[in-house]
Amino acid sequence: MIQVIPSIAIRKGRVVRMRKGDPSSEKAYDENPLDLAKRFEDSGIEVVHLVDLDGAERGSPVNYHIIEQISAYTDLKIDFTGGISTDGDISKAYEAGADYITASSIAVTNQELFASWIVSFGREKITLGADVTDVKSMNLLFRGWQRKSELTLFEHLEYFHERGLKYVKSTDVSRDGVLEGPNFEFYQNIRDRFPELSVLASGGIRGVDDIKRLNEMGVFGVIFGKAYYEGILKLKDLEQFFVKKES
Repeated sequence: MIQVIPSIAIRKGRVVRMRKGDPSSEKAYDENPLDLAKRFEDSGIEVVHLVDLDGAERGSPVNYHIIEQISAYTDLKIDFTGGISTDGDISKAYEAGADYITASSIAVTNQELFASWIVSFGREKITLGADVTDVKSMNLLFRGWQRKSELTLFEHLEYFHERGLKYVKSTDVSRDGVLEGPNFEFYQNIRDRFPELSVLASGGIRGVDDIKRLNEMGVFGVIFGKAYYEGILKLKDLEQFFVKKES
């Protein structure tokens, strides 16, 4: 069963969303990150994707205190991302209470370092963020989606797949925050090319039907955000994707 993972993106202490990664489109929501996390946990969610937008801009994480709060007051597992670029950043995130990290920019600018993390921290704890905005050229975006690399998605995935990568979170940025549905063909192409990778789809989720289709495709996980914050996707609608625990 596909894992459903809500995204909590933080900038200057506020929960925010953007369209296609454009900072000028940022919209803040009247939500406290901890209260939001508790609501997700109460609904049956087990993992949250915590995005440190301040850290992504700065090039090193900023919002460790949000990890600490969510870790202290919930039993949620936390996948933390945003500006991670050193071994120390990862260690500090884990010390604050993160269970996993997702990194993207450093994997573009220093492939050897990211590959070393797969070994030193373990492939179950490290997710590669690999995002594109043009699914024809497949050039990777990095530095908060503000810069484009000459590297293409598939050559990037091939490099890390050969070095033990298990998890990849990939976004078609042109679909992010616009509620037009995920790019199913994009994810099918990744699945066909790298069937051993556990793929997390992100961007464009409109509702349960999109998640059902990704599940049928064999996608490992789906990260959703705006559809929930805009009241389109209800948490109770997601119960069908939760694994029932034996009492």
